Amino acid sequence: MPPVIVQRSVPILMYHEIARRVPAGFEKFVVSPSAFARQMQWLAWRGYTAIGLDLLLDAREGRAALPARAVVVTFDDGFQECVDHAAPVLKAHGFRAIFYLVTGCMGATSRWLRPMLGFELPIMNWSSARALLDAGFECGAHTVSHPHLTSLSPDACRQELAASRTELESELGRPVRHLAYPFGSYDAAVRTRAEEVGYRSACSVRIGLSAVGDDLLALHRVPVSGTDSFADFVCRLRTAHTVAESVRSGWKRLRRRVTR
Repeated sequence: MPPVIVQRSVPILMYHEIARRVPAGFEKFVVSPSAFARQMQWLAWRGYTAIGLDLLLDAREGRAALPARAVVVTFDDGFQECVDHAAPVLKAHGFRAIFYLVTGCMGATSRWLRPMLGFELPIMNWSSARALLDAGFECGAHTVSHPHLTSLSPDACRQELAASRTELESELGRPVRHLAYPFGSYDAAVRTRAEEVGYRSACSVRIGLSAVGDDLLALHRVPVSGTDSFADFVCRLRTAHTVAESVRSGWKRLRRRVTR
């Protein structure tokens, strides 16, 4: 049996698109298939285990223990190319992952990107989502239309949260208890509504490792950027930040100590 511990902090990796083509203005959110494969290979080599969110939450609530090096892999938006490029790599290493889906765009395109960036990308259909489940992955909710939830009325916000969960459960035939806030847009009221409609967890875009006291309805995540180097990826696993950001933070802490 592998050793198990109650791990203090877990990196919840946040990906968006895994693709060869990088649309202008979207470079930060696209990791190439080769870079993704190298990252997963390194995690496997270093003894990391990619776990599901239910295990992480069970451990936080004292009902389970985590592998010695646990990591959670998440994908926002449900892009089809994540299925094409990421799923086979993850499966080859025996890694779990969760794909957060925008139910109103299934089998269509990322309509929310058009006003901001002038393009849309293909979104997986329901058959692809079911295939992910059959392969051992998870699907979570990313609302119906990918809005800024804090900009909606209370009723509209609740509808986005509840309807996406209801449709996912109907189409996939499984309970859906995990959510990622589109654009990371949430506040105390949005968090409360997410809890009220039955979500067990919700991922934010707050940058940081997920520590024991992390709010389960506003989990910290570690962004994985297409503009990061491989050294940045390794550094983010330990600090949640790039090499340059970590160095700057270290110098600031050192200066504060020196000037005290």
